[in-house]
Amino acid sequence: MIKITEIGLPLSAGTEELKEQAALRLSVSSDDIESVQILKKSVDARKKQDVHFQYSIGVTLKSGEEKVLSRCGGAKITRMRPYQYQMPPCKKFPQRPVVVGLGPAGLFAALILAQAGQRPIVMERGANVEKRTQQVQDFWNGGSLRPESNVQFGEGGAGTFSDGKLNTGTKDGRASKVFEELVKAGAPEEILYDAKPHIGTDLLPGIVKTIREEIIALGGEVWFETRLLNLKTTHGKVTGLTVERDGQVQTIDARQVVLAVGHSARDTFEQLFEQGVAIEQKPFSIGARIEHLQEKINRAQYGNFAEHPALGAADYKLAVHLENGRGVYTFCMCPGGQVVAAASEAGRLVTNGMSRYARDEKRANAALLVGVSSQDFESAHPLAGVQFQRRWEEAAFHLGGGDYHAPAQRVGDFLKGKASDSFGLTPSYQPGAVPCDLAGCLPPYVVESMRQGILQMNRKLHGFADPDAVLTGVETRSSSPVRLTRGADCQSVSLGGLYPCGEGAGYAGGIVSAAVDGIRCAEAVLTSEII
Repeated sequence: MIKITEIGLPLSAGTEELKEQAALRLSVSSDDIESVQILKKSVDARKKQDVHFQYSIGVTLKSGEEKVLSRCGGAKITRMRPYQYQMPPCKKFPQRPVVVGLGPAGLFAALILAQAGQRPIVMERGANVEKRTQQVQDFWNGGSLRPESNVQFGEGGAGTFSDGKLNTGTKDGRASKVFEELVKAGAPEEILYDAKPHIGTDLLPGIVKTIREEIIALGGEVWFETRLLNLKTTHGKVTGLTVERDGQVQTIDARQVVLAVGHSARDTFEQLFEQGVAIEQKPFSIGARIEHLQEKINRAQYGNFAEHPALGAADYKLAVHLENGRGVYTFCMCPGGQVVAAASEAGRLVTNGMSRYARDEKRANAALLVGVSSQDFESAHPLAGVQFQRRWEEAAFHLGGGDYHAPAQRVGDFLKGKASDSFGLTPSYQPGAVPCDLAGCLPPYVVESMRQGILQMNRKLHGFADPDAVLTGVETRSSSPVRLTRGADCQSVSLGGLYPCGEGAGYAGGIVSAAVDGIRCAEAVLTSEII
């Protein structure tokens, strides 16, 4: 196959135009082309008067590819060999490997182990995705918070109630395996080539369920509503786990445990620390969700092309570095979506954002975040970041009225340091939002950095500082506040047979990177000498 990059075509172009461009670039006839495959498709909106698509394609000729490459090859025309995942050679272990947590990292770790014939036991503290979806919807409608099954905990992990964004900066080839398995499970094929792929909260549950069913079909077991209590160890190695399942405490023999508990498993972090597992602080970010009318974002990004049907809802990604040394950036931008209640502990309030596949809601939202680190935690304790998060989540809970209504503020008022008493754009957060001053639930240096950041970002994206836009607090779970230190073999540096994995362990940041880390840890298990 021949790869051709940097093909710019109008928004209305289709497969035939791509084939014509391929023939032109390769100096061959269209009849000489066997097939054309889109490898990457992105929107080029740098010039608002000429918004168009940019493509990379894979071309298969009926014959003579080497001859064509020798004649036309260069930086933009190269030989391409399609990626194919290679399962590492492995032996059957005396004890079945155990995977704790069924977010993206745990899901893909379990899938690889199952495909390798290892029949993993997978345990998840929350409910299966069908039951969990209803529980989360009940909470959003004003029902009670379920500490064991919510936006953070349950099958699919926190990413299930997001936009299903698959953007990633990883260059690891395993990402292709992730995309292929998602498509096989029912995800839209466009995620294989879209430069900013997403699945949508409405489609993700069915995809997650399909992957779970494959794990079971291959001999794995999946235990829901099963909570890890502690690890059993001997001479610095894992020998088993104590868990609570169906109201009963039981012990499981295990020599290999993939720990993929997610960034919100604070009780698990505390238990691991008490057991002496190596754990350290990790910087993360906090802030709030910022919401605008989607049509205004479309206009700012695409100009007169804003309503073109080929484009859909526009997104953005902004970052600035302030003179005070703080970084301010947008994260997890959800076009045509809504802000959601994402609490996992009673008396603490957290926000997140999500979009459905169609991205057809009237509002756009993103996390507006400021980086924080050890100096801000004012403690060297490994779990100081957890306590820092809890402090501001509790403040947000009380500022919102103590019933999981969120504190929110007009951007215009926020910039003036004035409490809001009403909204311009109604917050999309459910069960509801209360106008207030967000300075009551964020550190002063975060508030000031956000103010400066909004004004600087407005120079990059016109309308970002719209006075009627709304900020809803707080967002504290952008990434894990800890790192479970591991070695090159993916095992904990303090406990053999324990494989800290994914976002919760501090080794990923998003659905794809977490899934890739799950695959990496599964491969480490398969090639391990621990028995």
